Amino acid sequence: MSHGHWGKMLRVNLTEGSIKVEELSDEWLRMYVGGWGFIGYYLLKEVPAGIDPLSPENLLIYATGPVTAQPLAGGGRHMIGGKSPLTGGFAGSEAGGFFGAELKRAGWDMIIFEGAAPSPVYLYINEDHVELLPAEDLWGLETADAEQKIREAHGDRFVRVSQIGAAGENQARIANVIHDSNRAAGRTGMGALMGSKKLRAVAVRGTQRPPTADEQKISELGRWFRDNYKETGSGVFSTLGTNRMVRVNNEAGGLPTRNFQEGVFEGYDKIDAETLLDTITIKRDTCFGCPVRCKWVVQVEDEEYPVDPKYGGPEYETTASMGCLLGIDDLRVIAYANQLCNAYGLDTIGAGMTIAWAMECFEKGLISSDDTGGLELTFGNGDALIAMIKQIAHREGFGDLLAEGSKRAALAIGNDAIDYTVQIKGQDLAMHDPRVKYGHGLGIAVSPTGADHMHSAHDSAYQTEGGIADLRSVGVVKPLPWDDLSADKAAMMRQVMMRRVIYNLTGVCMFHAWTPQQETDMVAAATGWDTSVMELWLAAERAYDMARAFNAREGFGADDDLLPKRLFEPLSEGAVAGKVYTREQFIAARDAFYGMMGWDENGAPTRAKLENLGLGWVADLLESDD
Repeated sequence: MSHGHWGKMLRVNLTEGSIKVEELSDEWLRMYVGGWGFIGYYLLKEVPAGIDPLSPENLLIYATGPVTAQPLAGGGRHMIGGKSPLTGGFAGSEAGGFFGAELKRAGWDMIIFEGAAPSPVYLYINEDHVELLPAEDLWGLETADAEQKIREAHGDRFVRVSQIGAAGENQARIANVIHDSNRAAGRTGMGALMGSKKLRAVAVRGTQRPPTADEQKISELGRWFRDNYKETGSGVFSTLGTNRMVRVNNEAGGLPTRNFQEGVFEGYDKIDAETLLDTITIKRDTCFGCPVRCKWVVQVEDEEYPVDPKYGGPEYETTASMGCLLGIDDLRVIAYANQLCNAYGLDTIGAGMTIAWAMECFEKGLISSDDTGGLELTFGNGDALIAMIKQIAHREGFGDLLAEGSKRAALAIGNDAIDYTVQIKGQDLAMHDPRVKYGHGLGIAVSPTGADHMHSAHDSAYQTEGGIADLRSVGVVKPLPWDDLSADKAAMMRQVMMRRVIYNLTGVCMFHAWTPQQETDMVAAATGWDTSVMELWLAAERAYDMARAFNAREGFGADDDLLPKRLFEPLSEGAVAGKVYTREQFIAARDAFYGMMGWDENGAPTRAKLENLGLGWVADLLESDD
């Protein structure tokens, strides 16, 4: 048996109500590592080409990594994947908190759900005891209430719950999967996939330490981080968390405002980290094994916008997507919107972006109050935001259209509506404007999951010698300015992006400033592998190329790896006013990236590249589908 993994997974057939245990070989585990690697393998092997993502033929996959549940900072991550109901392509969404570690501590590396239950169910795991239980009494509940009910049913307040809310039940394509009532696997619509299977929740209890090859080395690494993280790049997250980016991005001229029409928000100081900390924050929270405590817990005692601390608090992405993106500068409204999204299981980025698109369409006369049921969808209207979140989650009124996501909604509206979407492959951008970091735009354009900031990087971090210090061991030899879009920048982005995939594979949070060698050391200590920076790098490329191969099989091509029209338009004010790359410059950088990755002109991995990664079977699969 491999250390770092248990070497076993659960396969749950929801149609039949059956549960099987399957073994995972040591060779297979070392080849695919975890996370995206596990998900990509099974999607390519078992999901037929061209299926409806909401059909029973799709798989819903929970995957851990070899570092998940090790007593190391950031080692609490897990991934959820399938064919995306939002994009129609590869889906892999990450979450922190405690659920992933609990699943690993229960003795399981992954779960595959297939088929669809005839009526609502949830899966209960207590180490080797695994059963499907009826969930009719959970259907329709808010997430915190359902979590409490599950814990009471099993007499254990330490049961960890991964679940959908009303948005997933109603198969809103921007629904997510919520953990601990406040940690989201947020992108690609995994909540809709889970809802299509009538699977309300997965509840887990585990007490076992994962098998570890070198516990002393793991302890050594854990102590080092505990004693030194404040002097690393992780230190800033313990003070102002991700919300510090409100001020940083506003100063850079790239704070997404009014559906990315602007990059400077006049009310930024009313919603930034300092104001959040001084007003509605009551404490800070953390994830499994982590001393950083970057999470926010807020409370608002207000009849109009009451906010309960059990739903956590808004991070940067939510603060921006429910705030400046919509022209809203009221933290009470933002915190309440965050609570509703967590209670209903709704992606805050996808919801905010889709509502922002609708507000711009309303502003430009493409839709009216007749379409919205009387709602004035104007920028700055907090009440309209709250009303639309409720409608989207329950697929009521105009919210039924917005539950499809901005791309599908725009195609339904017609005219020029698609020009006002800010999405890639159907997935809306997170709150980072590529017009102030050119390489980031390249990263989100080629991401197999659509516009996903988790698989790209922020150029501003790599403009100095100190900024690239940890990248030298993976071949980055010189810093580059944020507005560089050369072949050198494409090469830098490749290195940074593969490092991010390594975090995904291993089950480690990317907010933790481990060096490549430390990442390798922790994997070696967990697994006992005589591994290297290069081996993990190749595992990342293997996972990334399987995801790209899955998309190629589903008909994606180079035209799907483009930025939306808005991001080729210069901003009119702020630090970068009037400055932007051209479509031709962007395509040149994208094509250079394709070449570096060993992909063809359509962005699909070539047979030579796949065979170099030990994935000849994937090349065979692609050729058989031609």
